[in-house]
Amino acid sequence: MLKNIVDNIMKKSLKERFLLVLGILFFLIYLVLGLMIMFWDMLPLNMDPLYRYAFGVLLIVYSAIRFLRLINSNTE
Repeated sequence: MLKNIVDNIMKKSLKERFLLVLGILFFLIYLVLGLMIMFWDMLPLNMDPLYRYAFGVLLIVYSAIRFLRLINSNTE
């Protein structure tokens, strides 16, 4: 299965590979940002903890949606 994914990536043009890397980068950025907002107390956000956790979960769910879209577009 991994060999098929690697072969599929290598068949893509340079532009498509760049967009794939960019998509993975932004997935990781949203995931880390959501975790930082939820668990890093030193982050200077003046928010109620309930809203902090809700915003962090929202960012993590958004990153998961981006990841699923990236995986689905990669298999085509």
